[in-house]
Amino acid sequence: MHLAAVWLLRYSVVMCLLLHSLVLMAFCFHHAATTCSKRCYCSETESGGKTMRCSNLQLTEIPEDIPNDTQRVYLDFNLLSAVPTNAFAGLTHLVELDLSHNEISQLEPGAFRGLGSSLQFLDLSSNKLVNFNPDAFEGLRARANLTNNPWLCDCNLQMALPRVDLEPASLTGIVCQTSDPEEIGVQGLAFLLEPDIDLCVVMKRTTDVAMLVVMFGWFTMVISYLVYYVRANQEDARRHLEYLKSLPSRQGKSEESSTISTVV
Repeated sequence: MHLAAVWLLRYSVVMCLLLHSLVLMAFCFHHAATTCSKRCYCSETESGGKTMRCSNLQLTEIPEDIPNDTQRVYLDFNLLSAVPTNAFAGLTHLVELDLSHNEISQLEPGAFRGLGSSLQFLDLSSNKLVNFNPDAFEGLRARANLTNNPWLCDCNLQMALPRVDLEPASLTGIVCQTSDPEEIGVQGLAFLLEPDIDLCVVMKRTTDVAMLVVMFGWFTMVISYLVYYVRANQEDARRHLEYLKSLPSRQGKSEESSTISTVV
């Protein structure tokens, strides 16, 4: 009985320690998932959604410890220069993201991956975006503010716009600061509102010229082959004709020799 009591006591102590560890781990994980990012300010709404404000903190990188239950993130007026792939992965409740007034010049493919089902508004205004990368907006259907960026309007932009699922009105914020070709005259215009402008006309002309050059090359090769073939056959025909012309004289000599032999 004494041994059984000791064993039961030890077993109870071990189970209590194990249960305590599990509770502590669960608390740590919950705290890590819901605590506010360093230097930022978080607040709860009446509906339970969390808002995280990291405005004007001189941040050069997007925080990696944004709570998973965050619904609104404000990263405006910082020094962010790029949005990396999967920068906001795991934030399945995010409905608003403000990245305005930064130095962002690059949106990597999949930058907003995972936000397609929740995000409603994306603010990228007043940055340094020049080239439009449709792969960065993969699956995103939000309303976006793309104004006040030094957009380059070229054939790549024209072909990229139909590939994104952003709210159509959002794309009117792409106002051309420069264009390629320059003489097409779209500077200062919202490209989406100029449906008659074709920025791919130069590329199409270049492609047409390239096709003509290729076709001319093939045509030249065919003509060269035909000329060579005709000349080669002419030479063979001349030799064959000379051979045929030589046949009667040889036959005459053979007949003459045969006659002499008979007489003898």
